[in-house]
Amino acid sequence: MKKTILLSMATSTLLLHAGDVKALEKRVASLEEALEVSHKRIDKEKIDEAMTSKNNSFNQKAFIPDISLILNASAVSRTIKNSTYEGYGIDGFVDKIDEIPVNKNRGFNLNYAEFGMHSAVGPYFDADAIFHLSPDSFEIEEAYITTKKMPYNVQVKAGTFKSGFGRINAIHQHAQHFVVQPLVYEAMFGVEGIKDPGISVNWVAPTDTYIMLGAEVQQGSNELSFGESDSLLYVGYIKGGFDLGDYTTALWGTSIAKGKTDTDKDSTVYGVDFTLKQTIDSYSSVTWQSEYLHRDRDNVKQAGFYTQLLYDLNSNWEVGARYDALTKNSLTHTDDLKKYSTIVAYKPFEFTKLRLQYTFDDSKSFQNERKEIHEFSLEYVVEIGAHGAHAF
Repeated sequence: MKKTILLSMATSTLLLHAGDVKALEKRVASLEEALEVSHKRIDKEKIDEAMTSKNNSFNQKAFIPDISLILNASAVSRTIKNSTYEGYGIDGFVDKIDEIPVNKNRGFNLNYAEFGMHSAVGPYFDADAIFHLSPDSFEIEEAYITTKKMPYNVQVKAGTFKSGFGRINAIHQHAQHFVVQPLVYEAMFGVEGIKDPGISVNWVAPTDTYIMLGAEVQQGSNELSFGESDSLLYVGYIKGGFDLGDYTTALWGTSIAKGKTDTDKDSTVYGVDFTLKQTIDSYSSVTWQSEYLHRDRDNVKQAGFYTQLLYDLNSNWEVGARYDALTKNSLTHTDDLKKYSTIVAYKPFEFTKLRLQYTFDDSKSFQNERKEIHEFSLEYVVEIGAHGAHAF
């Protein structure tokens, strides 16, 4: 249309100034060139805007992962010296513990820092990496990719990750309700639980009631229950949940882990767990959680459990108690090993908490001598940055 206007103007001018045709033609050509340059400039601005748009793949900000940092430190009072405590064992399960990641010393502890990254990798994968920093080491805690948008409610995970076995194996220490993991987990799986390179496949049933089936194949290097790194560990589980009325939720699960020991003997661990949560109001609830593990390792059968009760008074305060026991042991260690814990947690704001815990521990031995331990620990956890929600 602009060109038509120009031609109309030129025609009018031609009628008025018939003797200056050449000058008029030059002017029309100059105006057309100016319009073409203007169009090119507008197109370039649109391209630049598209390249910097947040919805465009050229946007560098879209490639920056979510980053989080967790700091954990504590002060501990314990009725046993540090030099003695470092060499403790659990009769029938652990001769001598190799690592104490939390509350190692009587006194003050910088337990660890945890650095995490999460990012979407195109439309089909998420990538996660968690790095564990302690005063003596720096290691990859987990690093894996997870599929998205797969058909039939299937999800695949591949890399190094904490197994979905049981209720709490996959939950990191700072997200659990007590300062240290339950005794039965420490005795059968060690401080890190089941964690190895491998692949996991989960399927969620298309039902109104939550049912999830999972299968994993991992390297199988867990020393306490398996330990043969040349042999694979096979893990399977079924987990579900349902509502009992408007304010009560129940979760349940059964798990199995089967592998080889370092002497090439069969080792199988079975687990069942149950959680019941009663919601009182938006910030108040009562949760009862229990888990039982049974191990058949080289024809030696052992078992234990924990049960805990937690009361969230409001968004800031939580109190709880837990009872741990190893009830089925080796033939030479027939007595039950027990542990009692109580805790008070204060959360001044989201992702930050102070936890005061008292523990009476009758499960540990020192040079084949069992000793009762009384322990108070005051721990603070600070979580900074973007990270996913924790399971209840």
